[in-house]
Amino acid sequence: MKPYVLSLAAGLLAGVIYSLMGVQSPAPPIIALIGLLGMLAGEQILPLARRMLGGLKLNAAWRDAKCSQHMFGSLPGGNAQGGTTKEPHSS
Repeated sequence: MKPYVLSLAAGLLAGVIYSLMGVQSPAPPIIALIGLLGMLAGEQILPLARRMLGGLKLNAAWRDAKCSQHMFGSLPGGNAQGGTTKEPHSS
């Protein structure tokens, strides 16, 4: 039940912020995408800060928390198994 209440509270906060910005919901695509990026970044702040307070430098803490993987996923053409990418067949 707690995640549902927190989700509702976060939605209400986003609605208040949209209202203050003068944006009606559903938000225009670019505003919505920037908001989603902010949510992804916000999820990484605490794990990153904990690792940095534990003595890791920013780059090491970023890798250890797997921030890039969480925020950006696999890039197009990347291979999730870590093997080599396939070369196109020549005709």
